[in-house]
Amino acid sequence: MQEDVRNVLREIAGGTGKITVLTGAGISAESGIPTFRGPEGYWTVGSTVYQPQEMATFHMFCQMPDEVWKWYLYRMGICGAAEPNPGHLALVAMEQHFGDRFTLITQNVDGLHLRAGNTLPRTYQIHGNVFYMRCSLECSEAFYPIPAAVRPKSKEEGLTDSDREHLRCPLCGARSRPHILLFDESYNEHHYHFYSSLKTAQNTALLIVVGTAGATNLPNQVAREVYQRDGVIIDVNIEANPFTQLAQKSARGFFVQEPSASALPALLEAMIAA
Repeated sequence: MQEDVRNVLREIAGGTGKITVLTGAGISAESGIPTFRGPEGYWTVGSTVYQPQEMATFHMFCQMPDEVWKWYLYRMGICGAAEPNPGHLALVAMEQHFGDRFTLITQNVDGLHLRAGNTLPRTYQIHGNVFYMRCSLECSEAFYPIPAAVRPKSKEEGLTDSDREHLRCPLCGARSRPHILLFDESYNEHHYHFYSSLKTAQNTALLIVVGTAGATNLPNQVAREVYQRDGVIIDVNIEANPFTQLAQKSARGFFVQEPSASALPALLEAMIAA
């Protein structure tokens, strides 16, 4: 790692400023989870092939709830089979070292950060979690773990009557829905930490962006807020992206062009050596 990056990390780690990490699909890809915006997310119903942006909508859920649930239960199986990688573990150690100075904002719905050991109060899952469900009629704001009786699906498997019965709201009995921010929905605070994320950004001295290309709105707002308040932005990615430019324009910001599984442990080492 470049010495000027180390110096900035040491200075911030030795101070009192807030440290925020924003993660996207890149860190999960290093655990073998494909990005579902691409071909891996395509889904065939009859003779029609749907893209992820078509499947992951509330409109589609209302039209074909079984197919949407099958798609998410297939995704749940892939996410459940993956294991946290050294990048995830470095962020656990970062939280343990910095405590309440640390916040993790993740776009990933795979739950790997929590399985690695990051704590729920300091982990904002701004796109939800594929292992949870909530009432499709919004009888309450509660969300629940998908029952263990509902198993992951292959692409060829359909929902059973037992699945349909277990995938119901425990309060009112209506159909449940995946606890995921769908493409035709908006961020809110209760389910997706919208205001909490922006408030965190306003108090961030160092923002580490990991493996995201900025295709959704809230991550861009977070990064822009940190930039406008003269925070340091470090972008960790294998390819340049919109956050790279923002990082390089920020006060003493950097682009670390390296896989997160190797870059994050190195960043951590520099920070805890402060």
